[in-house]
Amino acid sequence: MAMAAAAAARGVLAVVVAVAVLWGGNVARAQTPVFACDASNATVAGYGFCDRSKSAAARAADLLGRLTLAEKVGFLVNKQAALPRLGIPAYEWWSEALHGVSYVGPGTRFSPLVPGATSFPQPILTAASFNASLFRAIGEVVSTEARAMHNVGLAGLTFWSPNINIFRDPRWGRGQETPGEDPLLASKYAVGYVTGLQDAGGGGGGGALKVAACCKHYTAYDVDNWKGVERYTFDAVVSQQDLDDTYQPPFKSCVIDGNVASVMCSYNKVNGKPTCADKDLLSGVIRGDWKLNGYIVSDCDSVDVLYNNQHYTKNPEDAAAITIKSGLDLNCGNFLAQHTVAAVQAGKLSESDVDRAVTNNFIVLMRLGFFDGDPRKLPFGSLGPKDVCTSSNQELAREAARQGIVLLKNTGALPLSAKSIKSMAVIGPNANASFTMIGNYEGTPCKYTTPLQGLGANVATVYQPGCTNVGRAAPTSGAAGTASSSAPPHRPQPAPT
Repeated sequence: MAMAAAAAARGVLAVVVAVAVLWGGNVARAQTPVFACDASNATVAGYGFCDRSKSAAARAADLLGRLTLAEKVGFLVNKQAALPRLGIPAYEWWSEALHGVSYVGPGTRFSPLVPGATSFPQPILTAASFNASLFRAIGEVVSTEARAMHNVGLAGLTFWSPNINIFRDPRWGRGQETPGEDPLLASKYAVGYVTGLQDAGGGGGGGALKVAACCKHYTAYDVDNWKGVERYTFDAVVSQQDLDDTYQPPFKSCVIDGNVASVMCSYNKVNGKPTCADKDLLSGVIRGDWKLNGYIVSDCDSVDVLYNNQHYTKNPEDAAAITIKSGLDLNCGNFLAQHTVAAVQAGKLSESDVDRAVTNNFIVLMRLGFFDGDPRKLPFGSLGPKDVCTSSNQELAREAARQGIVLLKNTGALPLSAKSIKSMAVIGPNANASFTMIGNYEGTPCKYTTPLQGLGANVATVYQPGCTNVGRAAPTSGAAGTASSSAPPHRPQPAPT
């Protein structure tokens, strides 16, 4: 028996070791955050851009002076290339946090170290609470979990959220991502969520950032594909009054009151001009009138779109030149990396224009602490896996759902009483759906609870799907206790943001 037990123990140990070997590379990488200015490298730590006693602008100027034009161009795209000679690692700007830390976007992933994050209701429901303090509280939790994941190498620091487009047409599929149709409510949501994400405890403004938020998609953007009109070529013909009264207020509040670190220009044209090539909208309004302290990023491949789909310029160098000169700082995609040097060499764009854009990007990264060395030794450095999916975070998500659920009329039927109900029939394909109910731009939640499981927790429950014409809904019927709650495979969506 003793020998058998020892053999069994050795077998278990072998399995554990094998699993550790298989996961070892990922776990090791997951425990090492990405940062520049490593203090253990005396040469790198001695550079002026690593001197934390200097202003962000001075540090950015020092870094800029050490770069060639080709190297500068590498900092104009979301997949920022590494620069080993200056101790700067590769960095991915594209992370998402629409209603919790999301795996949509290559900058964030989940692993056995952090298998999930708190999933809040979609913004369309949260905004229905009309509770500005709730908007901020959710942002604070999401940024805490984002920083915790960053500290173990699983997330970036720049999150392209929230979506604050005005939801005028209920046929627009992305309306669930927005706070709704009202400009005032959308403005309040934008300010609350952004300040919750970004506030590093220093009073906001132009100082340190917990994470960098991004208000999108600027502007008059609410078409996907309808009757032959698609977002890549749509021209929103909008009067100045409608622009000022309806579409611009959320973005204006986001920049002026929320001190957001970024605004994303959209695919569409506004009155004939692609938004990412409209100097009046970018340099004039966002950075000029509203005084953006941050960077302007394109929706993914929208610079490519304005050349190849909209045919707005005759050649790619003109597209690179017009967007950068209009005020674009960062290209989600690779178009500017491919064509900016040629645009400068052709005299269509000055290197000083590139310098301005790159400097805006550098300053945001410096406000985030990316150039301050190991983030585990900085503010928020103690955050880690223990701070993700906490009971208090999950309770806030439940509270957000409670506050956002709106009953037009309730004659006492709700809430249901488990004491008075002996049995229950739950009918409908989405009643037993898990992944479907999370919404889009989602992350892996801490756990799944289907409506069927929630309703049937204390009452004998019978379930019938009723129909099967709904994607990703569990097709089986049976008692609540047998309903599947396993998480489906998650496939990050490389779709435009």
